Amino acid sequence: MKTIFFLLGIIASPFPALTQLINFDQQGKQLVRFDVLGNAVDAHDGEIARFDGLYYLYGTSYDCGYEWGNKDAPFCGFKVYTSKDLKTWDDKGFLFDASTPVWQTRCNGKTYGCYRPHVIYNATTGSYVLWINVYDNQVGYRVFTSRNPAGPFKEVAEPRLAVNADMPVAGLNNGDHDTFVDEDGTAYLAYTDWRAKGAIVIEQLSADYLTGTGKFVHSVTAGNTEAPCLFKRKGIYYVVYSDPNCGYCSGTGSSYKTAASPLGPWSEGIKISDHSCGGQPSFVSVIKVNAETIFLYGSDLWNNAAKNEALANYYWAPLSFTGTGAIQPLACGDNYRFSKAGKPLRATAPADGYSIQGDITKERQYAQSFTIQRSGQLHQLSITMFKNQYPDAELVVELYAAGPDSLPIGKPIFQKNIHPANLGWSPRNLVVQPDLTVDKGAQYVMVLKTAATRGHYGYVYNTAGMRAGKLATHTGQQEGFTVLPGRSIKYTTLIVNEK
Repeated sequence: MKTIFFLLGIIASPFPALTQLINFDQQGKQLVRFDVLGNAVDAHDGEIARFDGLYYLYGTSYDCGYEWGNKDAPFCGFKVYTSKDLKTWDDKGFLFDASTPVWQTRCNGKTYGCYRPHVIYNATTGSYVLWINVYDNQVGYRVFTSRNPAGPFKEVAEPRLAVNADMPVAGLNNGDHDTFVDEDGTAYLAYTDWRAKGAIVIEQLSADYLTGTGKFVHSVTAGNTEAPCLFKRKGIYYVVYSDPNCGYCSGTGSSYKTAASPLGPWSEGIKISDHSCGGQPSFVSVIKVNAETIFLYGSDLWNNAAKNEALANYYWAPLSFTGTGAIQPLACGDNYRFSKAGKPLRATAPADGYSIQGDITKERQYAQSFTIQRSGQLHQLSITMFKNQYPDAELVVELYAAGPDSLPIGKPIFQKNIHPANLGWSPRNLVVQPDLTVDKGAQYVMVLKTAATRGHYGYVYNTAGMRAGKLATHTGQQEGFTVLPGRSIKYTTLIVNEK
């Protein structure tokens, strides 16, 4: 009977001492955020909201292979993650089932897609209300309700808005949006008018938050903008927006305007960043961190409309304000931590952050050595992997005994072929089961390779050098492996005892 298990590898602590926002490593490279199971967080172009003491990260999933402009691409749906500290995220699944024919017809690659999940709470009805941006109807949005902020959400009647209500169906009518609830319970929708070349509109919503009222202000911006983020601070209303607009671009600007009322008049725009810290603005969330109210700015670090935007990361940082309420230029700090009072402080990058490497092809393979920490049966080996650009051959995972130089020797003692369909576009745990008897202190090498000549596979790594083991690579006609000093693939092993 299997009675004891043991985990070996690099995993994030589920009990961080301080709330931290980790964006880049010490070399300025983007870092991957993971859920508690070790899979990469896959929720983009959405927002962070706080309900009943929990943070909710909403976003569009790209893991199934959604690709803007590819007519054969499926729609993956909208995901939600929860956290108590903005660092440790729990995957709560999809907001609703988007795999149905109806939603695939509405949102797959044959359309302009579906994006931007935003959730607000209606205290009068007791419902959480979800607005998403679509391109299969006239208004450009669909609305849902749920009794739980994590869903499941159920679609209600199509909303009606004052702008572009009578334009052709399935056209570029209205785009990126934000939802905002004022202190008196009145809700507003800030949205992008594509018919006016990207002008921003703000419209008051009905009492149940399910549709517009016709009370609106047009041309908050003159055009060439998108992605409005509407919030209030000390009696002043702010709208932060992408300036200019540029879908999936890395490094569009961020500007803002202010007003005494959501329906204006609005001030002239002020630019706070020329590049949005390497991304495109996505949200400004008003949340509590400990005892402090934080205006959390988020941008999506898109990969310039790459084939796989599931690999895009995030930039999250608190906005800073002057004494007169002006938003200070974005500092684009690598990382932030929060004091017990909730004050944001600049922090140094941690040593254990993870980045992605995607170049496993017929011409390149990798070998990672590891040492067994206890005797037993090596039941599972879990490696955080992803695929990119439609590989035309399987991923092969092999295990070898390690030589004195920690590189593979002899023939493989275990091999598993993984079909491309069994890997996602977002880094996730790939589990194989060697079921090998192993002794404490023995060293083995996992080899990751493929015969693919189109597309590639990738892994997640860090440079912390947390334990003994070598990562090496082999390319083309090269003889032997070349060691990559200080780098280690993210993996875990599960060892069990037989009794």
